[in-house]
Amino acid sequence: MADTSHGTGGLTFDKQKRSWPNEMNILLALIIIVALFEVAGQLLPYMKGQSFLFDTRDRFDSIFNEARLKIIILQVAIIGIIALGVTQVIITAGIDLSSGPLVAATAMIAMSFAQTELVNGNPNPKAVFGLWAMDLPTIVPIAVGLTFGAIIGAINGTFIAYFRIPPFIATLGMFLICRGIALWWSGGRPVSFPTEGYKFIGSGMMPVVWFLSLAVVFQLILKFTVYGKHTYAIGSNEEAARMSGINVKRHKVLVYMLASMLAAFAGIVLSSKGSTAQAGMGEFYELFAIAMAVIGGISLKGGRGSIVGTVLGAMVIGVIRSGFTYIKLDGSYQLMAMGGIIIAAVVLDQYRQRSRA
Repeated sequence: MADTSHGTGGLTFDKQKRSWPNEMNILLALIIIVALFEVAGQLLPYMKGQSFLFDTRDRFDSIFNEARLKIIILQVAIIGIIALGVTQVIITAGIDLSSGPLVAATAMIAMSFAQTELVNGNPNPKAVFGLWAMDLPTIVPIAVGLTFGAIIGAINGTFIAYFRIPPFIATLGMFLICRGIALWWSGGRPVSFPTEGYKFIGSGMMPVVWFLSLAVVFQLILKFTVYGKHTYAIGSNEEAARMSGINVKRHKVLVYMLASMLAAFAGIVLSSKGSTAQAGMGEFYELFAIAMAVIGGISLKGGRGSIVGTVLGAMVIGVIRSGFTYIKLDGSYQLMAMGGIIIAAVVLDQYRQRSRA
């Protein structure tokens, strides 16, 4: 007989039926995916017994393939920053499709205020403004970029919360607006040659540092602050949240502002990493960010999920993309496979919802 304890109203609780955290399921899935790629490296004839995650050629000081690990983490870090904001939007039962083009627009704008005056002793050939915008302190382009992101987020949130426009339509419209801004800003020409201070933001492993640091901050915020409690309450039942005294409209605007500011910061990091900004940056970033959140257990119906899950979802995406490259899968097949994985994650989420019901 299962060990039970009495609860409210004489009901009993079966400890054996207690489910473990959803994040553990994602971690288990991550381990299984890594194991599958390891097996593929041993079984596929053209792989010649290569290992996916471990060093088999004594190239490093550790048993792991450090180069591959760094690539996996780096390639998801910038999109992961966007996913942190998208996670909060989805928890409120919303969606944000504007983050990809917002990355490009912010990169163009911020880089314009981060340019150095001289390149190899000659005037900057990519200068957007005059000398007044050259060699500015690094905080200036960061502040300009984040302010632009906050404005875009405030517009999104206002249309959604106050004008009752569906989030999909509002952010899809902003998707086109931001892409247009990115193309218009410098006439479609790249903006390059930033200062050394601006370059440092995205140098080396700094994108990973920013991603993990922001993940810790927002995990704590969602779990222990009033902001987090209101975010989950709105996603679980908006009408009940309103009846309990939560200013739902104002909170939604705040959530979309934070999400857009995180996307804007991702644009700053991306342009810093490449020392250039181009209007085509951020393509499909919004979709991959949403995929990271969904794979990480964030319910598209709102009210459930965590930043930890999103981080694990980002790692799943990174491992899969790196694994496909490792087994030499054609790029077109990679996109089709990723699409199938996203659909499978949504189907799994629907199944979990019905099981809980």
